[in-house]
Amino acid sequence: MQLPGQVVKAVRIVAIAGALAATFGLSALGGLQVGLRTREIPTPDVTGQTAEEATSTLAAAGLAARLEPLRRIHATIGAGEVAEQDPSPGATTRSRRSVKLWLSSGPTAGEVPPVIGESEGGARRRLIDNDIVIESVAEIRSDRYPTGAVVAQEPPPSGSGDTVSLLVNRGERGQTYVMPDLIGVGGDSAADILRTRGFRVSVVADHPYPGVPSGVILRQAPAAGFQIAPGEPISLEVSR
Repeated sequence: MQLPGQVVKAVRIVAIAGALAATFGLSALGGLQVGLRTREIPTPDVTGQTAEEATSTLAAAGLAARLEPLRRIHATIGAGEVAEQDPSPGATTRSRRSVKLWLSSGPTAGEVPPVIGESEGGARRRLIDNDIVIESVAEIRSDRYPTGAVVAQEPPPSGSGDTVSLLVNRGERGQTYVMPDLIGVGGDSAADILRTRGFRVSVVADHPYPGVPSGVILRQAPAAGFQIAPGEPISLEVSR
């Protein structure tokens, strides 16, 4: 049976539209794949460059530089130049990503300068000037050394390494008191005495307590027996 001309024409239009749609879909998919591929770039090789040079090289490639604090000993790359990078040279990465950079400390670890006896701030500046990273700072309290002074270091003076740990004296702890038992005492009078000793006192009266006169201390923080120093907070809850 022969189909009417109008039906044949309609079928042809549908077929052409379908072919165009398929072609457009393939083109769009191809464009998307190309777009995804264009966002991936090879990582430039910046080893041997200074930090400034490496930053410029990476920026020109659409990447950012991230300098790591620890340095790497390297037999052939000079101190202050990039000894290692991540991603490695040539590895594929996406644009605008960061590349980690580790600078070289030279063929041997640097000599750690002596900073014992210096102030913590002065020691920090001197170590930074010598490209030494401060790994940790421990504290003691003693009257045998000046307050704020470095009393020990590891590695010791003239030792080798690119990191150092410091021990700093924070000074002898100031005068302390034993927190008294204030339960049952009048809140206002107790607060006045504590404030004259330099404590920060807050008095709270949130709830009424049947049978207890107004203003009597019912709870305290810190509790009786704790060591406290002037300037520390004390909270008193009194009856309303």
